Amino acid sequence: MTRVLLAGAALLALSAAASAQTVGFSQIGSESGWRAAETTLTRQQAEERGYTLQFSDAQQRQENQIAALRSFIAQGVDAILIAPVVATGWDSVLQEAQEAEIPVVLLDRQVDSSDDLYLTAVGSDLVHEGEVAGEWLLGEIGEEECRVVELQGTTGSSPAIDRAQGFRNAIEGNANVEIVRSQTGDFTRAGGKSVMESFLQAEGGGENICALYAHNDDMAIGAIQAIKEAGLAPGEEIKIVSIDAVPDIFQAMAAGEANATVELTPNMAGPAFDALEAYWADGTEPEKFIQTESRLYTQGDDPAGEYEARKDLGY
Repeated sequence: MTRVLLAGAALLALSAAASAQTVGFSQIGSESGWRAAETTLTRQQAEERGYTLQFSDAQQRQENQIAALRSFIAQGVDAILIAPVVATGWDSVLQEAQEAEIPVVLLDRQVDSSDDLYLTAVGSDLVHEGEVAGEWLLGEIGEEECRVVELQGTTGSSPAIDRAQGFRNAIEGNANVEIVRSQTGDFTRAGGKSVMESFLQAEGGGENICALYAHNDDMAIGAIQAIKEAGLAPGEEIKIVSIDAVPDIFQAMAAGEANATVELTPNMAGPAFDALEAYWADGTEPEKFIQTESRLYTQGDDPAGEYEARKDLGY
């Protein structure tokens, strides 16, 4: 009887182990508050669902991400989540994951590879985000002349490419609006501050700048510091619109130092895990792109309240 009980217990343990899923997660790094929130929420989602999450921080280097994916494949994980640092150069490693029958889900960024190499991509419409930012600016300035400086994201990344394109789509045909300077701040506050300092110096100390468009809030926050140090009033003398809707940008908006932000939710893992669970259950394949919600926030949308609602979300 003891042997039977032990054998039964062993079978139950094996069954439990088989049902437990291990997911590899290759994160770009921690270049922004939004990125930190995405990591925190991904960990929380995995824990709530009973998954083991193997986490790798790529420190914003593609070679680190490719090495992490190959490590996940060698470990035989049940799925891979990746927020790709750049859009190109993924074909080989995605092919390796496919040959190992490991589904891959892209989070918040796209790749240039064939979409049959990954299960699905979860993210916002990045072009639309840039369009919303541009449309807001057009509504603010009317017919006034407006010289815009642009803080771009990491060169070659899908958000930098698409958010730049979307903004240009919005302002096209409006001769009174011109992007006079555009440079990457690499999605970081330090980068945003440094590049904005050079913009201010090149544009008459800032007098020739009407507005700043930043591809993320963290660069905008760094730029706000540079504008203040130059003796100007951010949000008033230079209008500021950016993307992500992190808590600190709402603090800046509440203080009148930023004007608008376009939300990018950091909860990409929830829809990703939902798609994986359906796939694991019966092979159901999701749409190739699962779009998350986003919206425009301005100073009229209770930024202090939005800060309080978001400050403990892991940003």
